[in-house]
Amino acid sequence: MRARELGVEIGPLASGPADAITDVGGVRVGHTTLIESDDVRTGVTVVLPHGGNPGSDPVFAGCHTLNGRGELTGLEWVRESGLLSTPAGLTNTCSVGVVRDALIAADLTDELPVVGETWDGSLNDIRGMHVRPEHVHAALAEAAGEPEGAAVAEGAVGGGTGMVCHGFKGGIGTASRVVAEEDGGYTVGVLVQANHGRRGRLRVDGLPVGELIGDAEIPLPRPRQQAPTSSSIIVVVATDAPLLPGQCARLAQRAGFGIARTGGAGEHTSGDFVLAFATGNRGLGSHEHELAVRTVADHRLTPMFYAVIDATEEAILNAMLAARTMTGNGSIISALTAEALADAMTRLGRPPSVGWRCGAGRLTPIAESAPGQGGAGIESRPTRWGVRGVRGAKR
Repeated sequence: MRARELGVEIGPLASGPADAITDVGGVRVGHTTLIESDDVRTGVTVVLPHGGNPGSDPVFAGCHTLNGRGELTGLEWVRESGLLSTPAGLTNTCSVGVVRDALIAADLTDELPVVGETWDGSLNDIRGMHVRPEHVHAALAEAAGEPEGAAVAEGAVGGGTGMVCHGFKGGIGTASRVVAEEDGGYTVGVLVQANHGRRGRLRVDGLPVGELIGDAEIPLPRPRQQAPTSSSIIVVVATDAPLLPGQCARLAQRAGFGIARTGGAGEHTSGDFVLAFATGNRGLGSHEHELAVRTVADHRLTPMFYAVIDATEEAILNAMLAARTMTGNGSIISALTAEALADAMTRLGRPPSVGWRCGAGRLTPIAESAPGQGGAGIESRPTRWGVRGVRGAKR
C-alpha cells in the first residue's frame, strides 16, 4: 500500500508516472536486503544520479544538515565543489565504511563517496558488520539493470530493512512531483531512509494521527528500552531542472519542512541530512577552460520548493505504509496499517479521498461510503478537535 493508493494526496501537484525518485530521467535505485537468522535485519541502498559514471560525469549538487548527530560522508566536498561525483549509498551506522570502500572499488566515484547512515540496532545486530562489499556491488548491479522510470521497492528493503519511523516499522520511501508547465514542467523526486520521529508527533497531511494510534491500537516498539528516543533520516532529492549548486542547497533545505510536517523535529540525538542534485546540466567533468551552463532563475524556484516539501512528506508516509511488522534482535516493531491510518484520518474529519471499508481485518475500496461512515467507510466519531468524518472536509 502507498499513500496515493490509500487516497492520501499530499499537496496539489501531480506525481510522476512511478511517483518515485526514478521519475527524474536517468536516476536509478538498487537494494540489497539482508534478513538472516534472528538478528540480521539490514542492507544497503544505492542511488545512481544518471546512467553514466558520476566519477567522471558529475552533476551539480548541494546539501543541508538539519541535525548533525550522524554521518553522510563526502558532504564537505559537495559543499566545496558544488558537485555530486559518486553514487549515493544508504546503510546502517556501523556499515558506512564498507559501503564507502566498495563504491570506490566499483570505480564510480572521484574517491570521495557519499554514504549516509541511520541506526538499525533495535532489529539488527548492528555491530556484527553484516554488510559486505559484495552486497554493495549487488545493489549497484540491480540499479544499473533497472529500466528508466522503474518503480522503487519501499519499506523494509535495502538500507531501510531494520529502520523504525515514528514508532512504526520504517525504512525506504519515495515520491515525486511535477511542477506546472508554466513553472518549467520539471520533475522533483525524493527518496528517504526514514528512521526518526515519535508516535505521538506523527502528522499526515496536517492531521495528528499519531495521537489516535496509541499502544492499544498498534503496539509501540518492544522492548521499549532498546529503541532510542529519536533517531535519524537521510533524504536524497533529485531533479531534472538546470540548477546551480546554491540552488540545489536551497532545495535540500526545503526537505526539512517535509520532515517537520510529519512530526520530525531534528531532535538532539537525531542525524538528519539531505543531499540534493540536479541533472539539468551535464558535461561538468569536461576539461575545457569554460563550460556553458543553464539555470532556472532564482525567482522561479518557489514551485520546486513546494514540490520537495510535499514529496518528502509523502515519501516518509510511503516508507511506513510499505513496511511490514518485523521481529529481530529481540525486538518487535509493528507496522502502520492502512486500516489504522484511514480510521484515524476519518475520526479527525478528513478521510482518505478514496472510499474504503474495513471488514474481516482487511481494507477494501468501495465506490461510495454509506451514510454516516465518512470517506473511509469507517464510522466517524466526534473528537477533541471537534470535527466529523465528512468527505473532503478541511480544517
